[in-house]
Amino acid sequence: MTCCFQAVVIIAIDIQEMVSEAMVRLGVHISVAGGVERAVDRALEKGCDAFQIFTSNPRGWRTKPLTEEASQSFASHLKESGLFPVVDHMPYLPNLASPEEDVYLKSVQALATEVLRCRMLGIPYLVTHLGSHKGSGVEEGRSRIVRALQTALEAASGTVTILLENSAGTRNSMGSSFEDISAIIKSRELDGGHLGVCLDTCHLHAAGYDLRTPANLKDTMNRFAGCIDIERLKLIHLNDCRGTLGSGRDRHEHLGLGHIGEEGLRAVLNHPVCRDLPMILETPEDLRRDDIGNLDVARRLASGIK
Repeated sequence: MTCCFQAVVIIAIDIQEMVSEAMVRLGVHISVAGGVERAVDRALEKGCDAFQIFTSNPRGWRTKPLTEEASQSFASHLKESGLFPVVDHMPYLPNLASPEEDVYLKSVQALATEVLRCRMLGIPYLVTHLGSHKGSGVEEGRSRIVRALQTALEAASGTVTILLENSAGTRNSMGSSFEDISAIIKSRELDGGHLGVCLDTCHLHAAGYDLRTPANLKDTMNRFAGCIDIERLKLIHLNDCRGTLGSGRDRHEHLGLGHIGEEGLRAVLNHPVCRDLPMILETPEDLRRDDIGNLDVARRLASGIK
């Protein structure tokens, strides 16, 4: 399989200089409307320590090329801001497990191209969903995901870590169990050195992993560590869940207003492993609460205040 890649301008960033001194690094998903370089100021305005973006149209296949000027401006602003890390998220349309060949080939190219955009912008992490096998079976879906990751990791050249995000357990979805993610990472066809994991708390709850008390969270994290090296866990998507435990419903909710609740989210924010990881909120923005309001709740819960 061959993919057409855009030219790459690699901008080096000293990661150690970007690490925040805060115990818990919190952020939200930031718009890049008007230019990717504007995202840094928007993240600062919202009081983020870290942030996440789409560098491409999240709901389309066509990607507007990044210019060298925009890439350098973004990297320069980022270094001056002290925000770390910035995370890129794959668009929604690609399906790395698709049995439909045309969709699959476009999905592989989209992943590889997104890796190259991360290299241009100096972004260390790219989060991807694993997709749906659409009835073709878990083994076939896993094989396709592994082949897609092979192509993307070659494009990454050791500069970008691809984070596999757990899914909510919807029908035919890949990656809803720790065992499923582990099987992909441990595939003999992959050099897993630059593969990591992003755990989404809403998806965990929907897939049946209980986080609602410190004891339940401890059990869930022990189950994770029994399948996947804990060092591969690089990022938390901190979201409450509208669905009940094991519902398979991928519906994010404001922190503390869903079925995980404040006790569970407080446990995540203070867990000895999770609290040292960056946490990105993907909560709704509506009349009840905005991003800044959810960040305030997260910081209150992290502090232990009830």
